[in-house]
Amino acid sequence: MPDSETLPAPRGIAPVLAALATLGPFSIDTYLPSFGGIGRALVATPHEVQQTLTAFLLPFALMTLWHGPVSDAFGRRRMILVSVALFALASAGCALATRIEELWLLRALQGMTAGAGMVVCRAIVRDLYDGARAQRLIAQIMMMFSLAPVIAPVLGGWLQSWFGWRAVFALLVLLGVALWLACWKLLPETLPMHRRQSLRVDYLAKAYRSLLGSPSFLLICVALACNFVAFFIYVLSAPVFLVRHLGVAATGFPWLFAPAMSGLMLGAWLSGVLARRLSHGRTIVAGYLVMAVAAALNVGLNLAMPAALPWSVLPLFAFTLGMSLAIPSLTLVALDMFPEQRGLAASCQAFVQAAVNALAAALIAPALCESTLSLALGMAGLSMLGAAAAASHYRRSIVDASAALLASGFFGKRNQAQRYQQAAGHKAEPGLIGCRVVDSCSAHRSAKPVVVKHPANGRLEQHAAQ
Repeated sequence: MPDSETLPAPRGIAPVLAALATLGPFSIDTYLPSFGGIGRALVATPHEVQQTLTAFLLPFALMTLWHGPVSDAFGRRRMILVSVALFALASAGCALATRIEELWLLRALQGMTAGAGMVVCRAIVRDLYDGARAQRLIAQIMMMFSLAPVIAPVLGGWLQSWFGWRAVFALLVLLGVALWLACWKLLPETLPMHRRQSLRVDYLAKAYRSLLGSPSFLLICVALACNFVAFFIYVLSAPVFLVRHLGVAATGFPWLFAPAMSGLMLGAWLSGVLARRLSHGRTIVAGYLVMAVAAALNVGLNLAMPAALPWSVLPLFAFTLGMSLAIPSLTLVALDMFPEQRGLAASCQAFVQAAVNALAAALIAPALCESTLSLALGMAGLSMLGAAAAASHYRRSIVDASAALLASGFFGKRNQAQRYQQAAGHKAEPGLIGCRVVDSCSAHRSAKPVVVKHPANGRLEQHAAQ
């Protein structure tokens, strides 16, 4: 449940949280069209320019493990304001860089700070709301988040053509400053002082062991990661998939991103609409059913006909719709497992996603991109793996709950009388008032209720009711 000391969420917080979540991806997508201009201006080889992306991604992934714990210790608002300010300063440094080595260093600082919003905004949502309201807010954030991969490359290309590559980083400075002002004005502190956690090394080591050693938590994280990577392999393989297999021009990347992002937005909208009508479990099942139909259709089309537009990209619309329908519920299920450590849980969740993304970029996508059929089979296999992970989580929960229920039902009547006898010798807490206890399991309907009193000697005593 949200904490009673937490400030109410102001109107307009959803766009702010969405902007925080997209800061990292936007920092990548906007400058990709500028690789050639950066190389010419800084006298760098294509490989050296490519390393500016690596310099961003590695700190980005590593810092996802720390953004959450730091926000658990010092508060969400302070963590966001400091991170966004450092991001704006790093972006200004990138715009003024004169050597490729300087750009590497400043891109690393960007990566260290850009991921804070993505991690902390999940914890903020769960701090503020629970249940359907939390699911609707995450769905709204996802809808706005889905626009970034479409807008960023186009905007970056225009800036590169009109003003050169430094204008791209100047835009990131302006975005950072505007976002900092919006957070200062609209973002409340959602973590009260009495719920702050320690940053001691021994505490963090124990907390990380607890989270990353929880099978249920890891299963949900794996489910989320596999769902996303099932689609992400198409993004990683986009040049080969679109240009080589489908014969699209180099400017035809919207053929992939437009249907995929439309599916993400529609699925997120449906998740918000269904938040009050379906439980998390049923929403997740609905999402996986849509993903299964889309993956099967994708494989069938690739087996039945040669790769061609639009049939080769239409299943991506349906798949991303199902994926984004399930993501808000899966995210909340994971965060609710550790209500006192939501920031750390969000960090671990983001780290698992980043690790699986890196594995996909290094191994999975290169192995599958040689044909559209292998990509379709990869999507089907990864989504099945995600479904199996989610089903295993719920199977564990159902088995544990069933075992507890059976144990309670079998032993409840047998031990009821013993519990009342033990109550007479139990130490009571000061201030306990007298109460009437009725044995509802008694076989004798005429049995008198028992009065349990707290006398001056501090021991519970039983007396027959008068």
